[in-house]
Amino acid sequence: MAGAQSLDDERKAMSLARAQSAAADARAIGFEAKAAAARDRGEQALAESAALASRIQATEADIAVGEARIRLIERLRADRRARLASRQEPAVRLLAALQMMARRPPALALVQPGSTQDLVHAQAVLASVLPLLEQRTAGLRREVEAARRLRADADRAVAALAASREQVKAQRARLVRLAIGHRRDAERFAASAMFEQDRAMAMGEKARDIADLMNQLGVDALQRQQLESLPGPLLRPALPGAVRPVPVDTRAKEKNRLAYRLPVVGRIVSGLGEVSGNGVRARGLTIATRPSAQVIAPNDGRIVFAGPYRGFGRIAIIDHGQGWTTLLAGMAALDVVVGDAVVQGSPIGRATVADPKITVELRRGAQPIDIAHLVG
Repeated sequence: MAGAQSLDDERKAMSLARAQSAAADARAIGFEAKAAAARDRGEQALAESAALASRIQATEADIAVGEARIRLIERLRADRRARLASRQEPAVRLLAALQMMARRPPALALVQPGSTQDLVHAQAVLASVLPLLEQRTAGLRREVEAARRLRADADRAVAALAASREQVKAQRARLVRLAIGHRRDAERFAASAMFEQDRAMAMGEKARDIADLMNQLGVDALQRQQLESLPGPLLRPALPGAVRPVPVDTRAKEKNRLAYRLPVVGRIVSGLGEVSGNGVRARGLTIATRPSAQVIAPNDGRIVFAGPYRGFGRIAIIDHGQGWTTLLAGMAALDVVVGDAVVQGSPIGRATVADPKITVELRRGAQPIDIAHLVG
């Protein structure tokens, strides 16, 4: 039963990885279409980066499919070998007995009483056993052929896995080149970005913990948004009452804000509110992923913190507006800096190599939000 359950687990893991790969491919196609239709360079750059990050996640999921497939094939091969051994044993014993009888000299039957009768009896037994032996050997041949097919499947799976790993290396190198190009395009904003980076780091040093840091950044973002929303100077209309307020589609913005995506391909290992072994209550989701897995932005926003933070590795905090913020923690490297605009799917960073786990926490104001019902 344990073996059957293990096989079932492998099949489920492979099915999940295939679904994640298909979803990432679909996202990449959508971003590539946006990049092609973009009217300005900034919008095109964001879409290109998001498309490539989605391609990387699709390839990472393909690698997970390949690894699960190899494990599944190896388990099936082990079962085949066990069945083959159990079927071979009776046939081998029978063949050994027949070989001993065949090697008995005919002259020995003349000097040993009863030998002739034994020989006749053995021939009768042999005649009745031969059909069973042929049936058993036919079954063995089928088992051997099935084992050969499994071996060929394993070889193909290993080759496909190696190709996927090379592909993800090439995609990551391309993403780095793309990021360098985009960063050069944004050099004219370097002075203001450096100021914001220094300010965010100072806030990080003052914060007592990561929740305090998110609260400080949330208040800061809310104040900035309120200032930005203040009306500018208005020209006097030619006729009284000629100016009409411009309607704002707040429902469309809110709908887009609530469309959320998990930042990495992987398996959720802890959820909001769960208590860990050391008694800490989780404020978000923790996802076990692949070493150096690509981390993406769950939704549109602006980077308000990016850098190392005590006990959390490298983190990024995204301000989505209207008091919504996302924390991404557990990264080994970052692809963003403070002040960067991101869209859903933009590359944020990469997971660690050892024990890679990414924590994602969504907040509205100071309140942690359950992500499960927002994920699309």
